[in-house]
Amino acid sequence: MPIEKWSDDVAVVHLANDPQFTDDLESLEAAIGKSRMNVVLEFGGVHSINSSNIARLLKLRKLMSVNASRLLLCNINTRVWGAFLITGLDKIFEVTDNVPTALATLQIAK
Repeated sequence: MPIEKWSDDVAVVHLANDPQFTDDLESLEAAIGKSRMNVVLEFGGVHSINSSNIARLLKLRKLMSVNASRLLLCNINTRVWGAFLITGLDKIFEVTDNVPTALATLQIAK
């Protein structure tokens, strides 16, 4: 899982399709633990999403909200975005167009 540590409290994670997607999120959950790390999930390498992926994303979101951290998703392709719209995930997750916009969003919120 390619993780870019952008600053002391921000990381950018570049996701890939399954099975790597699930493994990456599991590793990220373990890495975050109880830290207050804000995370940008970059979906550029994800071409489809399934219910298991959605469950992992929701688990990660819950973990991060307990730690008072922010989770932003970006660079979501049309097919995956359609799944987000159908399932209502577009209303649950904070989504931006790309990594620079996500990083700017985090910076503005400080």
